[in-house]
Amino acid sequence: MEQGLTVFVVSWKNADETLADVTLDNYVGEGQLTALDVVLDICGTGSAHTIGYCVAGTTLAATLAVLAARGEAEKVASATFFTAQVDMSECGDLAVFIDDATMLTLDRLTADKPYLDGRNMAMTFNMLRSNDLIWSYVVNNYMMGKDYFPFDLLYWNSDATNVPAKWHKSYLEDIYRDNLLVKPGGITVLGVPVDLSKVATPAYIQGGKEDHIAPAGSAYKLTNYFTGDKRFVLAGSGHIAGVVNPPSANKYQYWTSDTLPASFEAFVTSAKETKGSWWPDWINWLAPRSGKKIKARVPGKGKYKAIEDAPGRYVKERI
Repeated sequence: MEQGLTVFVVSWKNADETLADVTLDNYVGEGQLTALDVVLDICGTGSAHTIGYCVAGTTLAATLAVLAARGEAEKVASATFFTAQVDMSECGDLAVFIDDATMLTLDRLTADKPYLDGRNMAMTFNMLRSNDLIWSYVVNNYMMGKDYFPFDLLYWNSDATNVPAKWHKSYLEDIYRDNLLVKPGGITVLGVPVDLSKVATPAYIQGGKEDHIAPAGSAYKLTNYFTGDKRFVLAGSGHIAGVVNPPSANKYQYWTSDTLPASFEAFVTSAKETKGSWWPDWINWLAPRSGKKIKARVPGKGKYKAIEDAPGRYVKERI
């Protein structure tokens, strides 16, 4: 809002039995396309800027391909990707957990309920950095009796979300294991064979230098598939702190380049380092692609009435 942007957020719903049949089609169709149409209706505009963070970025890539195939690409003025992947050929340590044994384990974990308990997924991510996220707490808190160090990002990280089992298994098998999203026609979404090379939407792609969930080199691979104007920014820190880094914190740094070399390693070699948050670079990229500023809207005015204060009751649900 401080930058003159009207912001709408679509969040995950904590999965329960009612989401047993949810698939990628639902997240693209009801989660992103419907939300996009409502935003355009509220704002009275023909297009909107979009952002996808991590898995939502992977989903956004599929959404853009669907829009392109339908001849509706103009609905999205730009797409920003925070630590997101489409090509899983070098997805990092998470690849260790995408094998037949893992799939069988997931089947057992979801045998009596149609969703995966978020705590299981959280443990997987913690295991990727076990020294920091598991053993440091065993030593300092359990063995030495020290109090937990207050850290807002880790508090947020511990608020795990259940995910639909059917969607989760398909995502791991089709996109992670078999890497079908980057193969033209490899997957079909809402009846549309997905081809990322048809996406010409301007894209701002951000990766985290120390990201252990979506490695920066893997995020960089998005530049190989979209055909429109692209900019890649390598941010200091990791999957959360590398994204949530307001300029007022005066933390970390970022790297940019006026060209996009074929490889991530070449980008790193040629990129220019700038101290502080990458957010101003993003706003400078976004502003020229936006319309003129207008008077700020009042949420809930018009035909879409406010239901309740943010973040909404479903965000607070506990299953």
